Amino acid sequence: MKLGTNLPEHLIGADHGALAAFLAGAEELGYGYITVGDHVLGVDLSVRPDWRPFFGKTPLYDYRMAWHEPFVLFGFLASITTTLELCTGILIAPQRQTALLAKQAAEADVLSGGRVRLVIASGYNDVEYEALGVPFGKRGKIIEEQVELLRLLWTRDVVDYDGAFHKVSAAGINPLPIQRPIPLWFGGQSPAVLRRVGRVGDGWFPFYPYFSKERVRADLDVIHESARDAGRDPLGIGLEGAIYFDSKRFDMLPGGRLPPLSLDECVDYAQLWKKLGATRYWVTAPWANLGPEETGLRRPGVKWNGVDARLEALRSFVDAIAPDFSDGT
Repeated sequence: MKLGTNLPEHLIGADHGALAAFLAGAEELGYGYITVGDHVLGVDLSVRPDWRPFFGKTPLYDYRMAWHEPFVLFGFLASITTTLELCTGILIAPQRQTALLAKQAAEADVLSGGRVRLVIASGYNDVEYEALGVPFGKRGKIIEEQVELLRLLWTRDVVDYDGAFHKVSAAGINPLPIQRPIPLWFGGQSPAVLRRVGRVGDGWFPFYPYFSKERVRADLDVIHESARDAGRDPLGIGLEGAIYFDSKRFDMLPGGRLPPLSLDECVDYAQLWKKLGATRYWVTAPWANLGPEETGLRRPGVKWNGVDARLEALRSFVDAIAPDFSDGT
């Protein structure tokens, strides 16, 4: 099971030195991949206090939080890493122009020597869709077409495509990616997403802040049934487990568990995910009390110096699990 971790981009911000040091350290520790989030815009909640984009819940971030642009960042990361898989976690694909997305991902794959993996989802932030000129209400249908067109653009020199949202007439991108096609995983666990993973996904990255083996198995059953209906082998679909963080946006599942806090609990979660068939495991370090794992604001004027502490925490996780757990293959 390949181990990965998130880039603490919100806390690193624009500190190039901290960014390079963290990536070099994660690679040296043997981590197999790094995830980078995706948001183009942040809202000023003091102006829009009633904005509730996530099923009526408050957003996790606002305009003050740093989000790097994934593909520009991947170009930079490709030059300072040699083994880390560069992964979106998660890319809001439908709000992006598909041909341009294909071009950017292909370029990052070429520059990195074939180390790009995309985890995509349809997102929830209507403000971004509005600003980018894409109909928010059609994002689910758009992403279905995107997957088909992306794979055509990544594998063929010349493409003809005429869909409801996309049209390509005898054209193609150049250079093509090294991986043909680039792996496309889906994030989320709605019924529509589960069926989509089974039909066309290379893998699945769910978000369960309150972990339940019964729920994961039930959702995997939906994916596998969908795969079989589509004539695919369910065993060929990857699964990414994670050390999640608490989120009040979700209700506690029956039989659910709170997110792990201690190192032992996090290792136990890894073993649970491995038994469920996970091929990747996304590691954060709540036991180290390093502040927000996925979200957080840097205090203005205060330089974040948590790289060494975060790397040491990631080292302790590697040391606490069996060697074959983190071989990075």
